[in-house]
Amino acid sequence: MQRRSFMGAMGAGMLAASGLVRAQGTPTRIIVGATPGGGTDIVARLVAAELGRVMGGTFVVDNRPGAGGNIAAQAVAQAAPDGRTLLVCYTSHAINATLYPSLPFDPIKDFSPVSYVANAPSILVAHPSVQANTLPELIKLAKAQPGKLNMAQPGIGSAGHLGGEILKMQAGIDVVMVPYKGTAPAMTDVIGGQVQLMFAGAALAKGQLQAKTLKPLGISSARRMELYPDIPPIADTLPGYDFNAWYGLLGPKGMDAAQVKQMSEALTAVLADAGIRKRLLDEGLVAMGSTPEQFSTFVQQEVDRWGKVVKASGARAG
Repeated sequence: MQRRSFMGAMGAGMLAASGLVRAQGTPTRIIVGATPGGGTDIVARLVAAELGRVMGGTFVVDNRPGAGGNIAAQAVAQAAPDGRTLLVCYTSHAINATLYPSLPFDPIKDFSPVSYVANAPSILVAHPSVQANTLPELIKLAKAQPGKLNMAQPGIGSAGHLGGEILKMQAGIDVVMVPYKGTAPAMTDVIGGQVQLMFAGAALAKGQLQAKTLKPLGISSARRMELYPDIPPIADTLPGYDFNAWYGLLGPKGMDAAQVKQMSEALTAVLADAGIRKRLLDEGLVAMGSTPEQFSTFVQQEVDRWGKVVKASGARAG
């Protein structure tokens, strides 16, 4: 028996012994505020497949894109707290708390945190024509030519946008943010040289960096990423800079605490598997896992953190 199959069988046996395996019946919906194929959808489908394998029962992904993830979040906030409706949320869940002047739900109070699933560092990339090959060189260039450099932002209030705003504030530079409706058109214009800079997801940037159509200036995580060991953290130049997109699992408020704990333990066990960690890393993601309490604290910290950035940037949802 292969190690993965053996570990899965052993884990399922342990979970069954402790009452974790779910009875067959109504499928559990994992709602996603994004279209199929993107990072949030990839995470949701992995979570659905692995929780189904380990816990039993059927977990299905339900894509409900729109309003920066708020449509999906509202659907889960209003669902019955029976563990049959869950949300794979993205960084926008925390950003939206301040970005939108009013929401039909509370991003903290209306949900039961289950687990931190993964984070996604971004790479600050530049068109080869930019006369800077390191972040210190870029900062020097930007200060010498204020307002001359442009940075693509894949949506106002997106993690990519606000990560750029944090960079500008910490470095004290004047870089013009150019809004785009999505990552793909932003990347196209940076490759073409119409815009000089952007933050790109680690997996998205991989092919362009290999082809040298873009060059890396720094990675957003506090530590180097296994996928890119030669790219220094931005924090090496700007101490304290630590910006990662992230994914987590939430349920509606009022879920049974024992059920939440069991689901969190099952997911954390899945995320500790070397094969799963490798699959996520290939997508530019770092597997995490946490207790419900740890994830609750993290989400509150993210709401507070991004709230300050949104207010400082003046960003508002259209």
